[in-house]
Amino acid sequence: MFLPKAAPLNSTFASSVTSGISRIFSVRGWALEARLLRWMTLLWISVGLVVLFSASYPVAEAAFDDGARYFKIQLIWVFVGLFISRWITRHPLHQVMRLSGFFLLISMLMVMATHISGVGVSVNGATRWLPFGPFLLQPSELMKPFLVMHSAQLFGKWHKLTNQTRLIWLGIFTSGLLMILTQPNLSTTAVCGITIWLIALAAGLPYQQLFLTAGTGVMAAVLSVSLKSYQRDRIISFLDPWADPSENGYQLIQSLLAIGSGGAGGTGYGLSAQKLYFLPIQYTDFIFSVFAEEFGFIGCIMLLVFLAVYSTVAMMVAVQAKQAVHRLVAIGCMVLLVGQALVNIGVATGTMPTTGLPFPMFSYGGSSMLASLITAGVLIRVARESKGADVLVLNRPTPPAGVSDSSTAFQPDYKLDPKPAHKLDHKLKRTGKASSEKDLLTARNLLKKPALRIKNLRGR
Repeated sequence: MFLPKAAPLNSTFASSVTSGISRIFSVRGWALEARLLRWMTLLWISVGLVVLFSASYPVAEAAFDDGARYFKIQLIWVFVGLFISRWITRHPLHQVMRLSGFFLLISMLMVMATHISGVGVSVNGATRWLPFGPFLLQPSELMKPFLVMHSAQLFGKWHKLTNQTRLIWLGIFTSGLLMILTQPNLSTTAVCGITIWLIALAAGLPYQQLFLTAGTGVMAAVLSVSLKSYQRDRIISFLDPWADPSENGYQLIQSLLAIGSGGAGGTGYGLSAQKLYFLPIQYTDFIFSVFAEEFGFIGCIMLLVFLAVYSTVAMMVAVQAKQAVHRLVAIGCMVLLVGQALVNIGVATGTMPTTGLPFPMFSYGGSSMLASLITAGVLIRVARESKGADVLVLNRPTPPAGVSDSSTAFQPDYKLDPKPAHKLDHKLKRTGKASSEKDLLTARNLLKKPALRIKNLRGR
């Protein structure tokens, strides 16, 4: 008596698991731009984790006796963010956009909650965080991608909206920015405001309205700087950090020393000296300084080239988008990711005033990581839909009474008018080009004046 072998069952189970995993990570049928953005985003995350491990190791070792603590926590947020991003890339953009208003409202309520005494958590004099179990969430960071999607919907349909609807949504955006500004968080307010303004500019709003809005934003920033002494001190120290090297200019000076110590090729991975209790907040706001010291001028140039390529692909997606709203979403996502990275680099190199703005997918922080991966997922989804095929629905001919459409007796014989097709063929030969629009025009002309004749019907 022979017993059946279990090998075929195991092989079947293994093949099913393999096929399931391949379906999860499959990019078959994606546009080239979508695939490029996907792999570049994964590369961005991978390099960021490598840099974060080096930058945070000494601080985590001293504080928790576990040098990899910040790295492991960041890894958890990466997995959560990738899961959300995968859901976004595999669902129609209109479904994601439909949810943006709800999550924008939730994030604004969370920002409002930071102003409630006993609820918001203060760090370094700013109340920007909410407790989430053992972690801290920064609602202003989570608000960014939903602000981009909803502002794109607003300005993409700006000319179709009534003045009342426009004023209501502009009031909602302004209220959200003011709540972030009073945390206080001038840098995030500026990034969100500039992103919304650039989306409105790309949408073709009148320059008079744009200049009026820009002027209002500048006045709000000036008022905030005049009222907040620490913001004023940052601007003064940015102009001359050596005037107060031990206090207000300390961060920038240590950052410049780290970047200068890297030289051409860098000191080597993990060998940064400035991260050893000299450079403050080296694993968040000034993580680029550690990167520059360990990878040198060559590494910095490669990073800037990477950001340039990423933004170029994102702009190609925006140009190829078939809907105005999708185009604005792509522009907003690109500004939010690449623009914020450039601002962080500008702060670290002393070309911009010191701000508490993280480097997307580099800096430690769950809120920043989630917001960055949601933004990247939306951008990839726009890229997937930017080259979607147009579907032409053809109406089936209706069979006569008493004849089933599945019957072999129903054999329609189409007699088509050749004139429209003949004219179109002549036009195509003259232009020598083909496009999806011309394919649709050909199909419409063929179906314009059909003469349906049904022959040899049974039962007659």
